Amino acid sequence: MRNPHPLAPVLGAFALAAAFIAPTASAAPPPATSPAPTCEVDRPVRFSGLNWESNLVLAGIERYVLEHGYGCKTTVEIGETLPMLAALQRGDVDVTPEVWPGQIEGAWKKALASGKALGVGHVYDAGEGWYIPRYTAERHPDLKSASDLTRFKEVFIDPEDPGRGRIYGCPAGWACGTLNDNLLRALKLDKDYSLFAPGSGAAQKAAIVSAYKRKRDIVFYYWTPTSLVGALDLVKLELPAFDQAAYTCMTDPKCANPVATEFKPNPVVTGVNAAFAKQAPKITEFLTKLTVPDEAIDATLGWLENEGKEPEDASRYFLKQYGSVWRQWMPADVADRVQAALQKE
Repeated sequence: MRNPHPLAPVLGAFALAAAFIAPTASAAPPPATSPAPTCEVDRPVRFSGLNWESNLVLAGIERYVLEHGYGCKTTVEIGETLPMLAALQRGDVDVTPEVWPGQIEGAWKKALASGKALGVGHVYDAGEGWYIPRYTAERHPDLKSASDLTRFKEVFIDPEDPGRGRIYGCPAGWACGTLNDNLLRALKLDKDYSLFAPGSGAAQKAAIVSAYKRKRDIVFYYWTPTSLVGALDLVKLELPAFDQAAYTCMTDPKCANPVATEFKPNPVVTGVNAAFAKQAPKITEFLTKLTVPDEAIDATLGWLENEGKEPEDASRYFLKQYGSVWRQWMPADVADRVQAALQKE
């Protein structure tokens, strides 16, 4: 996907909204004669733990289901997007719960073409953009598009270089860094703005929340689904209509002449090592059926933010609250075993 949210009062409205989503949980007990499951592989199933909340929550959900429903042992390897994609192809990890094909377009196409990785299912639709707080938009009504930033560098002064503006981009090492670097050049903003890369996702969030609490003007990259975008009152800056050729170049670190385009809508899939998929067809079928409604993932991430819990806690929250969702991903006997484990907690 981390750290307690420092803005509980601001996020209270979001928590209230989440409460009206009406989650449901099945309470059906497992059959008394339900046989003990046997995992399809005789070793732990290895998951990629990419360092943002939604991925870590999904990994927790999937690991719980495999451990209690399919009789498997699991482990998680923490890493960044591209190194974990390489690990998936090598077979060092078996499952990456959240792959954004549009963000790593070239690398993902190569991974699929290698025959060593598969993209299965449709987890949900994700998005990306550059945002400003609504109070900033109201102070500067002429700031509507990303290209307008050329006239507003004094509003977003870089504290380390007062002659330039600052845009808060991706955390260091994330694949979206290439997209943001190229977009900055495409918009001819690189002479007037610094693209600041926070050291981690937590640092990125802390900077945004700190500015928001103090009503300071800030422009930043962020993605959805996230509780931050849902909880804060933000305005997404306009970009030119999506163009596939321009976007393909923007994902390339060697793109010589980037052209500005909207971020590509991202149907998120589950990455599976191809050899593992053959060894474990039942697990792969479960992963293929796994899809999460927007309101469920938003509410789960909102709970994580407001409660100051860990992603693993949010995974349990989802499983306990949304039985009607996850029971559709697996056979009834598997779902019964998962439910029985939850009832014991």
